[in-house]
Amino acid sequence: MAATANTTSMFFIGFAILVLSCFCLIEAQKGGFSVELIHRDSPKSPLYNPLETASNRVANALRRSFNRAQRFKPSSISTKAVDADLIADSGEYLMNVSIGTPAFDIVAIADTGSDLIWTQCKPCSQCFRQDAPLFDPSKSSTFRTFSCSASQCENLEGSSCSSNNTCRYSVTYGDNSFSNGDVAADTLTLPSTTGRPVAFRNTIIGCGHNNDGTFDENTSGIIGLGGGDVSLISQLGTSIAGKFSYCLLPLSDAGESNKMNFGTDAIVSGAGVVSTPLTKKFPSTFYFLTLEAVSVGSKRIKFTGSSLGTDDGNIIIDSGTTLTLLPEDFYSELESAVASQIKARRVDGPQGLSLCYDATTDFAVPNITIHFTNADVKLAPLNTFVLVSDTVSCFTFSSLQGFAIYGNLAQMNFLVGYDTEKQTVSFKPTDCSKN
Repeated sequence: MAATANTTSMFFIGFAILVLSCFCLIEAQKGGFSVELIHRDSPKSPLYNPLETASNRVANALRRSFNRAQRFKPSSISTKAVDADLIADSGEYLMNVSIGTPAFDIVAIADTGSDLIWTQCKPCSQCFRQDAPLFDPSKSSTFRTFSCSASQCENLEGSSCSSNNTCRYSVTYGDNSFSNGDVAADTLTLPSTTGRPVAFRNTIIGCGHNNDGTFDENTSGIIGLGGGDVSLISQLGTSIAGKFSYCLLPLSDAGESNKMNFGTDAIVSGAGVVSTPLTKKFPSTFYFLTLEAVSVGSKRIKFTGSSLGTDDGNIIIDSGTTLTLLPEDFYSELESAVASQIKARRVDGPQGLSLCYDATTDFAVPNITIHFTNADVKLAPLNTFVLVSDTVSCFTFSSLQGFAIYGNLAQMNFLVGYDTEKQTVSFKPTDCSKN
């Protein structure tokens, strides 16, 4: 199969503008619901820049991919401050939600690699520029803060106590961006593709009164979708039976409707589904899988592990990291195996991508299979090669100092389902434009 222009797609997803009217939590408890998705470079996205070319967007995605990967390194996960190495503008998703009563809509970076939901709040002693109005907690009848002795405060990692006995949070990022404010609870409203939003009362959020750094003026904060106790996924808990799924579209399908599914709507079943265990490790924020090998054609290359471990939980799956990043020695062997099966002229690519080819003529891409525990995921050429300019196509895997992350290019056109109760991740090859 040829690597063609449709492999150029960089896969950024964001969440669609929400209907703001409230709907009862019972809807989610009885079944499931879905939200509409758009990627960040779609014309529907508030981050869309019509002056950028396709290659500009690729270059920006690669930069964000390597920057974001720093947060997952051992130096980050060996301390309590698991957000310490995140670059604040590295998010690949946007999520629009509403907070409070009456509902107040915000747009934030949706992040599978962090937990806390926070937004900028009035009064703001120091705030980064934000085009939309700030959330005013005094106007929400359902907003409340927590005392320092409350369990919600004591159980929140990194919390502190203010002089007036109000629980505080503090998040600092690797580029010195930061958010500080009150730990609070309010009603969080999510959309539904049926047009009837779903309201979740008493959701723990951070109300940021002192925030600054490299945040985009089109965003208002961060929505944590990780596995920790205060993430959106964990707080939805039994109402979604611990299940969510997504289907990542190529950039060429940017105008199509996408979905992120919750609850019974997130069950991945039918022909072609493979499932692998989630491994619980520190920090609980990250979703750890076990990679056993990668096959290139008939050649199977055993994965001996990463700095995350040699056995269970040796790779993190992250939909916010563009590339798949692997330890140097293993990557080198994988690259050699791929290169040996491609008959095309090698050319220089952007920094960080070492296996690139002249894309002015089609070339055959070898079959590549990812072997997770109990799950063989067969990748398509659009998962393994991406056009980084009009004339250069590069391998979507790279190396990262002993670390391992399964990125979103490898997940494109798969329905990927997480079941945090059964502790599994499932993959189903899918035309995401029809999902």
